[in-house]
Amino acid sequence: MSTFQTTIQDRLVVITLDRGRSNPINHQMIIELTDCIHKLENDDNVGGVILTGKEGFFSSGIDLIEAYDYDEEQSRAFWVDFLALQNALAAFRKPIVAAISGHSPAGGCVLAICCDYRVMAAGSFIIGLNEIPVGIIVPDSVFNLYSFWLGQRKAYQYLLEGKLLKVDEALEAGLIDEIAEPDSLMKAAVAKVTAYMKLNPVTWSESKLNLRKELIGKLKADQAETLNKMLEQWWAPATRQGLQMMIRNLKAKSTTAN
Repeated sequence: MSTFQTTIQDRLVVITLDRGRSNPINHQMIIELTDCIHKLENDDNVGGVILTGKEGFFSSGIDLIEAYDYDEEQSRAFWVDFLALQNALAAFRKPIVAAISGHSPAGGCVLAICCDYRVMAAGSFIIGLNEIPVGIIVPDSVFNLYSFWLGQRKAYQYLLEGKLLKVDEALEAGLIDEIAEPDSLMKAAVAKVTAYMKLNPVTWSESKLNLRKELIGKLKADQAETLNKMLEQWWAPATRQGLQMMIRNLKAKSTTAN
């Protein structure tokens, strides 16, 4: 896969996002990740999965630079497929742990909260959903997924203000489950997913799906109306102008980093 790497040892697959410095999510990554998740779910040689990024970044979220240039048809396909990836991850029958290796805003946070457990690297990193300040209408499914972990009150407030949390704040809020030093991150993630894998796989997976039954049902609900509103706002002049400013800042940061 060109947007991530996979390794397998002792029935444990590690998916390492590998796209640029910050692993921004483009349509290709979405399609490849969704295909990978479906294959792993149906592979009897796989007992569990760790999803991680690279040092400093789990994923910076949607690749705004690329997504800005999508035409209307491409934009619709992108969001439809992104929501499908979210559903595939959330309904994954096997244990999946997020080893959050750095910054994880917006789409990066969505990937992480689909998992069963989140270990985040200690450091000056942020995680959360800041779609509204970016100009993206939050779909019902994202609110339902966020509130599954945070509770509806916090999820509601955090989404409306586009709150991004520091690592210790994320732990206190329940957005992540554990903090590990960067050089111990994978060790902590392996310990957790291995503990899950030692339990009876049928009992574990059926219980997981039972506990997530209501959530999975909400994620699979028809979101066509919300999607239409999202896309209408995505193409609104004010949103496009705001995106242009963000993209200029992103390109400037990229130039400085290089």
